[in-house]
Amino acid sequence: MKKRKSCLRRFILIGIVCLAGFVAFQFVYPDVSQLRKENPKKTAMMEFRENEWQRTRKNYKINQRWVPLGAISPYLVKAVLIGEDDKFWQHEGFDYEAMQKAIEKDIKSKKFKLGGSTISQQLAKNLFLSPSKNPVRKVREAIITWRMERALSKKRILELYLNVAEWGDRGVFGIEAASRAYYGKPASALGPEEAARLAAVLPNPRKFNPLGEQRYVVHRSNLIYNIMIRRGIVVPEYEEVERGDSASPSEEPSPPIEQTKPSQ
Repeated sequence: MKKRKSCLRRFILIGIVCLAGFVAFQFVYPDVSQLRKENPKKTAMMEFRENEWQRTRKNYKINQRWVPLGAISPYLVKAVLIGEDDKFWQHEGFDYEAMQKAIEKDIKSKKFKLGGSTISQQLAKNLFLSPSKNPVRKVREAIITWRMERALSKKRILELYLNVAEWGDRGVFGIEAASRAYYGKPASALGPEEAARLAAVLPNPRKFNPLGEQRYVVHRSNLIYNIMIRRGIVVPEYEEVERGDSASPSEEPSPPIEQTKPSQ
């Protein structure tokens, strides 16, 4: 009996030490400080898709073109913030209100989905992790998000996200590739309606097409577009917004779009 208790204590102690070591490791690896000046050549999500295509024998390739934040249409920047993370400029990586709502939905549905992710959290997942929804991945995502928010500026986080986000089911990554693939123009030339549609499909870009007429795409893009009008981002003639305003908060967030997004 004593031997069993002793073995159990050792087992628990080893488990605690291993867990502590695992958590501590997440605070030093990966080196997120390199992202201040270096653009990632290939993300974990891109590698995940390549492995997926290889298994399913699909002849797809990564389609991505890197562009600086200043070369992205202000309409697109605003639309993505409205649709994905309306409190981006205010929070420090986590939207606790959205997370609470997501947890409550998980409890009701008896499923572990835990949505309500911010742009910073989505970036951490895209750069370093996998689409898996297991608790271990979520812990890693939280730690990496916390580290990125302290190592990188908000503008840099937004620039990285817009350049690595998945935007299609055949290897389209980043807004420049998406803009050219769907609208045949550079990201700098996107209009407000095009921006709203591209932002609308981000929750599940492999299922929804910004050029399609699926009810979800139409409803969500109209919602984003109408918020842009209410905030003065789009005026009735809607030709231009200040290009210098593309990466800074110019308005207080209005009630956010309901976070009932399909998982990406």
